[in-house]
Amino acid sequence: MEYTFTLKYQLSESTYDSDELIAKLAQAGCDDALIGLGIPGRIALEFIRESDSAKQAIDEAIQQISTVLPDERPFEVSPDYVGLTDVADLIGVTRQNMRKLMLAHHLTFPAPVHEGKAAFWHLTDVLSWLEGRGSYQFPAGVQEAAKVALSINLLNQTLRYQQE
Repeated sequence: MEYTFTLKYQLSESTYDSDELIAKLAQAGCDDALIGLGIPGRIALEFIRESDSAKQAIDEAIQQISTVLPDERPFEVSPDYVGLTDVADLIGVTRQNMRKLMLAHHLTFPAPVHEGKAAFWHLTDVLSWLEGRGSYQFPAGVQEAAKVALSINLLNQTLRYQQE
């Protein structure tokens, strides 16, 4: 199955040469990634990877990146954190339709991870809720990738707070 996911890293050194880093990542097996270096000191790799499972695809990508960036850990794995617009785009409805759905089912709709000027949810929670309603379609593999991304993000947060 094909899985789409993104791995975002904070680079501890700002001395990485962009072209050299991209070449090393490609040599390590990340030639199926779209690489973004738009924010100084950060790198994002968006993969579309064929694999037997989302966990295998994501773990393999992290392992390949670690051969080039051995001291770095992803600070965010996607798909995980989403807004209503993201979910609406995924299931093929408007943001307004998604908001109406959330408000109409406020007792059962998943609670957001953060609610403020912008609210966001864990994608796996919203997809599970939509799946339970039975009338919405989303691409194969998205729910599986979202579950793996959530578990990695939670583990990283736990490790971060244990180190403090």
